[in-house]
Amino acid sequence: MKKLIRAGFCLVLLLIVLLVLVALQHVLEKKQPDKKDSTETVTESMDGRADDATEAVLETETETETETETEVAQSGVVTLHNAMIENVEGLDNTSQGWGMGPTRDEFNRPVDALNYEEKFAPYSVDFIKNTEEKVVYLTFDEGYEYGMTPQILDTLKEKNAKAVFFVTKPYAEADPDLVQRMIDEGHIVGNHTVHHPSDGMPSLSIADQTAEIMETDAYIKENFGYSMYLFRYPTGQFSEQSLAIVNNCNYRSVFWSFAYKDWDVNNQPDETESLNLLMEKLHPGAIYLLHAESQTNADILGSFIDQVRAQGYEIGVYSDTLQ
Repeated sequence: MKKLIRAGFCLVLLLIVLLVLVALQHVLEKKQPDKKDSTETVTESMDGRADDATEAVLETETETETETETEVAQSGVVTLHNAMIENVEGLDNTSQGWGMGPTRDEFNRPVDALNYEEKFAPYSVDFIKNTEEKVVYLTFDEGYEYGMTPQILDTLKEKNAKAVFFVTKPYAEADPDLVQRMIDEGHIVGNHTVHHPSDGMPSLSIADQTAEIMETDAYIKENFGYSMYLFRYPTGQFSEQSLAIVNNCNYRSVFWSFAYKDWDVNNQPDETESLNLLMEKLHPGAIYLLHAESQTNADILGSFIDQVRAQGYEIGVYSDTLQ
């Protein structure tokens, strides 16, 4: 009998233990989150982070695009929209050589340059920048390379100054690395014709003048991806008709309000005298014509820029005057 009682008691205890275990399991299952819900929560969290990351990338791309647009605007890229001049054939083709007399106004500006600036204004041309602000513009003619351009570019980079380099097609063909460097370092590359006609543009037919401009234009565009828009006349010889031709090629003609005999590589001017002359003729809106084959120009350029700035002037960016 005692054995039966003990067995029954053990069975009761066993049932109680089993019931307790079942109850505990039920409680634990209620507290544990559903795996599906947990996965969905993690996925939603990741999706949210992905959306945030996508928005951040889009914002970054937008900022990059804005910066690129600003860089293009600051790099001297200009698109001209010249009004077409009709009846070019009927315009006067009498050749004129550009040179200035000694008369200057109260700002030391050549009066002839100011008068021509006004007289030929309809033809998209500059003989001087008509301003009283203390700003000057550096331009270099590149008919051929004589080894001075790298030094000139080095100095401009050191002084953080920009210039216009007028190149012929043969120059670009012979020295593409220098032309590319001009572009890469933020300078303007201008058109100086194909053959640099020694008798001047007016000595050519309308078709030949157009070819001198557009053949160089096409070469630079094809080989450098660069669109030129400034033109410099070989020898400074021009006519009313030639001004109209350049205008109708959608170019702006750029003459100068200062030039001196610096082109003869075998008879270079004295450096001190040259620097003094450049400073003596300093004036608001000055367009300096300097030949890049000149050793003197290459050697005095840094000092000239320093002295110009010491007088309260700045070296202007030519494209800024056209926007």
